[in-house]
Amino acid sequence: MKTTLRSGLLALTLSLMGVSAQADVTVYTAGPAGLAKALAVDFTAQSGIKVNLYQATTGKVMARLKAEESNPQADVLISASWDTATSFAKQGLLLPYTSPNAAKVPDFLKTDTAVAQGAAALAIAWNPKSGTPKPEDWSDLAKPAYKSMVTMPDPAQSGSAFELVAALSGAGQDALFGDLASNGALVAGANKAALNPVLQGAKAAVFGAVDYIALGAKAKGEAIDVIFPKSGTVVAPRPMMILKSTKNAEDAKKFIDFVLSEKGQEEVAKTYLMPARTDIKALRPTITELNLLPGDDAVYAKRGAILDSFAKAFGK
Repeated sequence: MKTTLRSGLLALTLSLMGVSAQADVTVYTAGPAGLAKALAVDFTAQSGIKVNLYQATTGKVMARLKAEESNPQADVLISASWDTATSFAKQGLLLPYTSPNAAKVPDFLKTDTAVAQGAAALAIAWNPKSGTPKPEDWSDLAKPAYKSMVTMPDPAQSGSAFELVAALSGAGQDALFGDLASNGALVAGANKAALNPVLQGAKAAVFGAVDYIALGAKAKGEAIDVIFPKSGTVVAPRPMMILKSTKNAEDAKKFIDFVLSEKGQEEVAKTYLMPARTDIKALRPTITELNLLPGDDAVYAKRGAILDSFAKAFGK
């Protein structure tokens, strides 16, 4: 009883002083559920700070943040698209923070308000048992051999798919989407919704598969090959941000520090993502091994127009 009373008095005293007694950290993340849970468990074991986790698709995470605008709940946000970091920074929604553990993160994967947790690349995920020829480039999937056998994540629901559509559009390949539509390609929701029919053998290939998901499936014995198109692809960094509305900035910073620690980055690598830090070994091809399409941050300002053009190509 005395111990409980002392604890209550201590909590009250700290509250009156404006100090949080080991407050929880609330993290909203669009990414692998297994990774999010592993990082949360390891961080709590190291720090004693509990993590309240919400994991969902980028679209659902953004919708939840919007619904909570009048009473923000999240401290840390991890998105599947760098567009989020750019947009939120312009709106003044982020708290500047540079983790000491970001020293070995390349400059293009960090700003004063965001840093990559890791990165994925977009690829063709092809089922070698599909009876179709092995594709080498994006345009192959618009050929008659793949008639009605291709799926694609919806760029309106998948941040990484938008990155690819924007890059291909910027490279003058808008006509490719019309060709895919004419060839019966299916736009199938978010990333896993596009990959599942290919894993099941109902379709032959995913145009714009998030590579780490397909690589993980291959490692588990699934009939899937990951092909990085010879004409180039895009990398989709997964930015981590501390929201300016946080009431627990210090512990939020500790969480960012942990994800960028050696242990945190090794957890990232286990999911077949590229670690953000260059000194952590990856289990897959890295940026230096891929042919990348030119990137342009200006495309984010054209998001609406790019999505409208894509939807029209597919008759939506």
